[in-house]
Amino acid sequence: MAFIPQTAGAMLRSVKCLLPHKHKGKNSIEDDFELSTVCHRPEGLDKLQEQTKFTKKELQVLYRGFKNECPSGVVNEETFKHIYSQFFPQGDSSTYAHFLFEAFDTNKNGSVSFEDFVAGLSIILRGSINDRLNWAFNLYDLNKDGCITKEEMMDIMKSIYDMMGKYTYPCMQDDAPRDHVENFFQKMDRNKDGVVTIEEFIESCQKDENIMQSMQLFDNVI
Repeated sequence: MAFIPQTAGAMLRSVKCLLPHKHKGKNSIEDDFELSTVCHRPEGLDKLQEQTKFTKKELQVLYRGFKNECPSGVVNEETFKHIYSQFFPQGDSSTYAHFLFEAFDTNKNGSVSFEDFVAGLSIILRGSINDRLNWAFNLYDLNKDGCITKEEMMDIMKSIYDMMGKYTYPCMQDDAPRDHVENFFQKMDRNKDGVVTIEEFIESCQKDENIMQSMQLFDNVI
């Protein structure tokens, strides 16, 4: 099943662009001072460490990178899209960035805080296979009605091809996204009712060796 590994690779690249790229040698006292000077002060690192699978040091590094891109302590969708556009200049990342922003914005208030960011990142990078698959399903289930339709998968696939750019796939046919969607539903829509439920999604993914290998792409990213 080519579809899931391909989206996993795209998601991995897109997640990496949200991570800090330079590690400055600051001590924890300076980190704590930084946490107190932003407009939106995140929860204490100790509490975030309990809520996520990151160490305190990893959270400090992640926070410095987050604050560098978002000095106010929160990021809105337009800023999120701008960050992505810098890392995918060869394509149009705006639609995929919108879908990913929706997945991180769990409170549906139009902004992603550092807490929102590390909660999602913890699942993607450190969660169990089931946790990661549930997160991916939520990303693909655009209207959050508990099932994935062909139209939703088509929107996701087109956004990924748009983001990666035409030059990434020089021999790609225009109908390639639709072919991937059809293949996805052939494998995952077990009862052939035209939608994929979370149960069908997780069961199908767990039985596919390529998908399980693609999940390992997220191990040891940070």
